[in-house]
Amino acid sequence: MVQYINPPLDRSFAALSDATRRGIIDQLGRADASITSLADKFQMTLTGMKKHVQVLERAGLVVTQKVGRVRTCQLGTRGLEAEAEWIEAHRKLFEARFEALDEIISEMKQEKSDGSAG
Repeated sequence: MVQYINPPLDRSFAALSDATRRGIIDQLGRADASITSLADKFQMTLTGMKKHVQVLERAGLVVTQKVGRVRTCQLGTRGLEAEAEWIEAHRKLFEARFEALDEIISEMKQEKSDGSAG
């Protein structure tokens, strides 16, 4: 079995697979926020939010900085270009397959109409 292994992509897609983590990314796209304020916004425990932020940090999507007792989160410096390229390449593959399927269906319909006309 061939396995496609790309740890950075794996971490990104794993991090983004969770709706709460996608929400955190959306929120941080608007403004930096403390873990406490994120926990309040998403109505979860501080421990739960810390775990979500750690997953996003490991993926490089979020960075945190502790000043005093407050840990502030902001978007990481790397974008999602590699992820977008991967998605686009696979979107094109799917599109090509669906177009081929459409052609087959059209041919079958044409053959059926030609056969019923005679």
